Amino acid sequence: MAMRVATTPIRIGRLLPGSSPAPVLLEPPRTALGLPGIAIAGTIVHLTDAGGARQAIAAAARTRGGTPLAVASINLDHIHHFPPSERTEGVRSARWLNLIDGAPIARQVRRLTGTPWPRLAGSDLIGGILDDAAAAGTRVAVLGGPPEASEALRVRLMTTWPSLHFAGHWAPTRDDLSSPDYSHALAADIRASRADIVIVCLGKPRQEKWIDEYGGVTGAGVLLAFGAVVDFLAGRVSRAPRWVSDAGLEWMWRLMLEPRRLARRYLVEGPPAYAAVRRSSFTRRA
Repeated sequence: MAMRVATTPIRIGRLLPGSSPAPVLLEPPRTALGLPGIAIAGTIVHLTDAGGARQAIAAAARTRGGTPLAVASINLDHIHHFPPSERTEGVRSARWLNLIDGAPIARQVRRLTGTPWPRLAGSDLIGGILDDAAAAGTRVAVLGGPPEASEALRVRLMTTWPSLHFAGHWAPTRDDLSSPDYSHALAADIRASRADIVIVCLGKPRQEKWIDEYGGVTGAGVLLAFGAVVDFLAGRVSRAPRWVSDAGLEWMWRLMLEPRRLARRYLVEGPPAYAAVRRSSFTRRA
């Protein structure tokens, strides 16, 4: 699979209310991962496609014991939980691959670069990632979700990917994760399972913070901060139809399915995050 990177100049400029900045053309700025990066409300988003993301994940999965690759989906929920004032440039336990997720992020990237880049939600990527893992003999573990999802998760993985090496499922509570001692022991258990890829489904911002703090202890080459993917794999939550996702309305589909849990995220926290995306996005050398 060839990794796609930007080959055309990127427009750089700060978007201000009521103004149309004159863009300056630059060669695409490369990040430490070797991919071009564009800043969206203070978060570096990497410009690649599904093939490029899977290639990076598969390569990192073959490397254990070093600094792992962490993968995050950048959407309005991420912008809400990680504003620039609360974000540090360096990460302690992982190097991050930040993927475009959500229609507002994808539209803003297109406005700033002049090029359409695909949305790469974890729920869309996970099938291909597991295909790659099964073919390569990679060991995969899942962290997050309720304990009662374990059997359905195991059956789904073994049925759809019979050659996949399933390293285990851990389902800690929020109280469990608030204990550093527990989290260290949990990461040590995952290391003992020899998992190469860990799908971390603890919800934002908990999953990203846990990966930053304990990802290196797990010994895994890749940690995927993929939120609700465990529920999709276990059949607990239905994915939106493709036409709904293509129309940028997957948030509405999920809100209808889980209004009590998601109303605040989409109706209260979402609009200020959207305003931040439109107001403060620019490209920069990362």
